[in-house]
Amino acid sequence: MNIVELIRKKREGHSLTEDEFRFLLSGYVEGRIPDYQMSAFLMACYFQGMSEQETLTFTTLMLHSGEVVDLTPIPGIKVDKHSTGGVGDKVSLILAPIVAACGVPVPMISGRGLGHTGGTLDKLESIPGFRTNLSIAEYKNVIREVGVVMIGQTKEIAPADKKMYALRDVTATVECIPLIAGSIMSKKLAEGIDALVLDVKTGRGAFMQTHEHARELAQTLVRIGTQFGKQTIGFITDMSQPLGMTIGNWLEVMESVECLRNNRGTNDASSDLMEVTHLLSGAMIMLGKKARTIEEGIEKSREAIRRGTAYETFLKLVRAHGGDISVIEDAGLRQPLPKFSIDVKSLERGVVSDIDALELGLASITLGAGRETIEDIIDPKAGIKLNKKVGDPVEAGDSLAVFYTDREDVLQPVRKRIENAFRVGFVKPATKPLVLDIVDKDGIRPWKWLPS
Repeated sequence: MNIVELIRKKREGHSLTEDEFRFLLSGYVEGRIPDYQMSAFLMACYFQGMSEQETLTFTTLMLHSGEVVDLTPIPGIKVDKHSTGGVGDKVSLILAPIVAACGVPVPMISGRGLGHTGGTLDKLESIPGFRTNLSIAEYKNVIREVGVVMIGQTKEIAPADKKMYALRDVTATVECIPLIAGSIMSKKLAEGIDALVLDVKTGRGAFMQTHEHARELAQTLVRIGTQFGKQTIGFITDMSQPLGMTIGNWLEVMESVECLRNNRGTNDASSDLMEVTHLLSGAMIMLGKKARTIEEGIEKSREAIRRGTAYETFLKLVRAHGGDISVIEDAGLRQPLPKFSIDVKSLERGVVSDIDALELGLASITLGAGRETIEDIIDPKAGIKLNKKVGDPVEAGDSLAVFYTDREDVLQPVRKRIENAFRVGFVKPATKPLVLDIVDKDGIRPWKWLPS
């Protein structure tokens, strides 16, 4: 076979066979196919898509490009959660210890930031000493001892995806349903799970910006999970404004810690974050047979926060990964402060009518919180702290947000970008539900909105 012929075949909209996909993926993993040719193939997929059979074949070969972990000796139904990514989405940091504290083992293999969205691994690695590159043996030991483990892809797990993931991030080929589905499900199916909960984001700050595309992706992911014999439930959630109050790795860790400590209740600034967290946790607890319904699982999730067991589990997790828990326990022992801390103020009086999550996500990359090239090193201190959300009243001169960076040359353009991301009007906008749909093997239907 010839890689150029395969690129041309996909460019013209034809389907590839299993042997052709195998040639392509094995050649890339083994270094016979260079990044520039794989980039061309990914772009062809972006424009031409894949058939349902191609997507399943692609996922299966990605999965079996490495080891499939066996966690059957560990008691319990192993359940994981995956989000398609959004601005300020730090749900995994709060959810994983909640679910583990409720007795459901959570084996989680996460990714780094993609495009304008942050990555769980980058957030965790902002905790001094926290290791995400555990071996498979260490991975099994941590979940056995703590009930939850959060690592990145090892060289053994879906190596084809590991290499391709970074390439998609810097070649504008992220927002492609077959590529997203293959990437997500190859990792999740390889980590030893029995069941999976999916959070498919839609809106300006998501990769699937339209509800229609989010529904299509959710159904694709659930269909693949079901075909592999894993009970899979998906939710479509709104990402038209950032989730929670922070964007950026260390900032998001600290917000997550405050939520775990219950310093942020259900009626304050992080209520949207906790609404999504409790819903997804509740679904995981149900799939793990520790609750009969999602609603009962939600209540158990809230109880784990109230009783402090989720926070204690988080500390155990950080310790097991080699992280410095003193930084978590004592807010005064923070990482070095960024050189610049800039307040962005409102120029007018009124009500915040919209916040452009995509613009804020892109601004955070400029500050150093994300990557523009594969080689970029993330600054954990960089990011944005929101002081206003949609629906909040604002006076001229009020702080809309504060941004943090070590990069002096970006201060003025980022200030302007953040100013423009906030829209202030005279009428308070209608409240929109955070959770739109639920997707399972029986299809897709609207989710009844349960405000916190």
